[in-house]
Amino acid sequence: MQEQENDILKRVRKIEIKTRGLSNEIFAGKYHTAFKGRGMSFAEVREYRAGDDVRDIDWNVTARSRKPHIKIYEEERELTMMLLVDVSGSGGFGSVERTKRNILTEIAAVLAFSAAQTGDKVGCILFSDKVEKFIPPKKGRSHLLTIIRSLIGFVPESNGTAMSEAVRFLTNANKKRCTAFLLSDFLNPASDDEALEEALKIAGSRHDLMGIRVWDKREAEMPDVGIVELSDAETGRKVWVDTSSKAVRDHYAAAWQEREQKIDTLLKHYRMDTAKVATDEDYVAELIKLFKQR
Repeated sequence: MQEQENDILKRVRKIEIKTRGLSNEIFAGKYHTAFKGRGMSFAEVREYRAGDDVRDIDWNVTARSRKPHIKIYEEERELTMMLLVDVSGSGGFGSVERTKRNILTEIAAVLAFSAAQTGDKVGCILFSDKVEKFIPPKKGRSHLLTIIRSLIGFVPESNGTAMSEAVRFLTNANKKRCTAFLLSDFLNPASDDEALEEALKIAGSRHDLMGIRVWDKREAEMPDVGIVELSDAETGRKVWVDTSSKAVRDHYAAAWQEREQKIDTLLKHYRMDTAKVATDEDYVAELIKLFKQR
């Protein structure tokens, strides 16, 4: 037990050194530019003027007055960042050196340090098919290390995924507007689709919600390696597959593309800025690209 504890502490220290360095050198300024000033509290409603952001239109007032009106916000002194991190079974997959879970952990740590350097609070929601752990937003180095420690050493009770649970929890737990990152491989079951759409609709109207999608290229294309047994990390279901069959490989690739289009459509519909990171790629460039979208 003590050996396991020491191993976790070493990994926490290692990831702190790496991600703090990235945050100091690259992301702190870009984070401030992209998100500072996005933490706004509602002040008033006025008529729409040319050049106003259509995303700020108050549709209820517009419908009643029959003239377009927008919501006016006042900048808050500090922001709150919430990290919604997927800890389901599929995160353990990786065909290269690092798993999806490894990448999600590093990105979450970079974002947390970037927020902390601008004086913002950081909180974390770890989720599977339920909210596994909630760390309320606070400031301070010890708090950030608590979050990183949880990301590294946490063992979820469930292997499944239900992203709607985490998004719904965010809305209930954070009454004031916050900047929230949904970090996941987005391999959400179809049974949760309706609930997720409803949760995103509500959360998106209250918070600045973004997505970080981590994937492995082996998930998109099945190699020709003969007959193999495949196992679903979340359900435990196992099947034998003849990967030498081109029809089987083509069907697998088509199913992946269909799932990708479904995710893209969902995120675009709710206007979520998103970064997509492969396990064999450097996530730095993708995060910078995300920040530039703001």
